[in-house]
Amino acid sequence: METNCAQWKPGWSEDVPENGDLLLAFAGSNIIKPDDGWFLQWGAPEMGDSRPEALALGTWLGQKLFVTTLPDSGLPGLDTVTLRDAILQVPDSPVELLSTGFQVWQWWQDHRYCGRCGERTQVHPRERARWCGRCNIPWYPRIAPCVIVVIRRDEEFLLAKSSRVTRNFYSLIAGFVEPGESLEGAVIREVKEETGLDVSNIRYQGSQSWPFPHQMMVGFFADYQGGELVLQEDELADAGWFTPDEHPPIPPDTTIAGRLISAMKEYITSGAGRS
Repeated sequence: METNCAQWKPGWSEDVPENGDLLLAFAGSNIIKPDDGWFLQWGAPEMGDSRPEALALGTWLGQKLFVTTLPDSGLPGLDTVTLRDAILQVPDSPVELLSTGFQVWQWWQDHRYCGRCGERTQVHPRERARWCGRCNIPWYPRIAPCVIVVIRRDEEFLLAKSSRVTRNFYSLIAGFVEPGESLEGAVIREVKEETGLDVSNIRYQGSQSWPFPHQMMVGFFADYQGGELVLQEDELADAGWFTPDEHPPIPPDTTIAGRLISAMKEYITSGAGRS
């Protein structure tokens, strides 16, 4: 479950920060983390003379909140944590806020110029968008839909280990939705491509924004229909069928993968899927 969401209210304005306003600061893909929480205060001694460009995000407990980036060296005396570690390993991290801040800031930097004509973009007067006056088009934050699925076969479920991720997690089959494709169609295709398996009875379970770099992860349950495991080696290093009581390490419940796996374990254990 995403934490601290009740304290965070997204918003949009052209405000600039003033002394005392809260600042979510990144150094590359790392978050600069003071000892007492996740935010700096604009104008605090730790900032020295640094006054970087900052973008309004919304409010945190009623205080204005901005996002910015600082040099990779960060600020002297302040620790950093990678965004991935903050989401995967810090139980009380404000996952939704960190994800929003990172994605909005990356979009703001990446769309300073129109992708169609190359003209410098301006701030849209009413929406979170950058505006090209020459083309008369807005450039909104990019969101890429992805599917992620846990597959059940009788009293077992499928877990897979990515060939590209070094963490000792087994997780789920996932992939980007292609143009013109339905979410259910993407599930069927991704499972077939990566594992050689056929699935049926696809049903939606939940979603999560995932800032690596800007996915919307859409989660599903599916039932095994047929086929033998044949792994797509450039995607998967290993995969297998496991029971709720015996399986390798899985992602935490701060992730949609972890929540889907936990839900499937409960589903199997309760006997809800038995015919």
